[in-house]
Amino acid sequence: MNLDFTQFIPSMPYILEGILVTLRIVLLAGVLGFILGIILSLFKISKFKFLGWFADAYTSIFRGTPLVLQLMLIYYGSPQLIGYQIEPYTAAILSFALNSGAYISEIIRAGIQAIDKGQQEAAMALGVPYTKMMWDIILPQALKNILPALMNEFITLTKESAIVTTIGVMDIMRRSYQVGAENYSFFEPLLIAGMIYYLMVITLTFLGKAVERRMRRSD
Repeated sequence: MNLDFTQFIPSMPYILEGILVTLRIVLLAGVLGFILGIILSLFKISKFKFLGWFADAYTSIFRGTPLVLQLMLIYYGSPQLIGYQIEPYTAAILSFALNSGAYISEIIRAGIQAIDKGQQEAAMALGVPYTKMMWDIILPQALKNILPALMNEFITLTKESAIVTTIGVMDIMRRSYQVGAENYSFFEPLLIAGMIYYLMVITLTFLGKAVERRMRRSD
C-alpha cells in the first residue's frame, strides 16, 4: 500500500477550516446541554413527581436511542413536523444539546445527591430559601466533584460531532471526505481527519486536568 500525503498539502487549509465549524457546534451544544442538564437534574430530585417522571422519561428516550437517529429526525423530519427545513448547522446544535442534556442531567443528579444531606438540613434550619441553597451551596460543590465526568462528556461530544457530515455540515469529516473524492483517494484525508480529532481530544484532556489541579489548589 502506497500512501502519498503530499498531494493533500494544498487542501490542508480547507480541511483545517472545519475545526472552527466543529468547535462552534460543540461549544454551543455543550453550553445548551449543560443548562438543560441542570434543569433536568433539579426536576429529578424535585418533590413534584410529575417533574421527576418527565425528566426520567426524557433521559430514557435520549439515552436509549442513537444520536445519529435523533439528528436525522430533527433535520429530515422538520419539514413534516413544523413545515420548515431547519438548517443543518442548527439541527446539529439542537440534536447534540438535547442528547447531551440527558447525559449531563444524570451526572449532575449524582453529584447533588453525593453532597452530605446535613448541609441541606443546616441551610433549611437557618432559613435559607431552597433556590438560594441549591444555587449558592449545593450546586457549586456538586459541579466541582463532577468536573471530570463533565469533561468526559464534552470530549465524547467532540468525537460524536463527526456524524454531522451525514446531513451535509462542512465539518472536519465532511471536508476530508470531499478532498478524498476530488483526489480519488480517501485513506490519507480520513487519516488526517482522525489525527485532527485526536489532537483536539488530547488538548481538551490536558485543559480538563489543568482545571482540576487549579480547583484542588483552591481547596
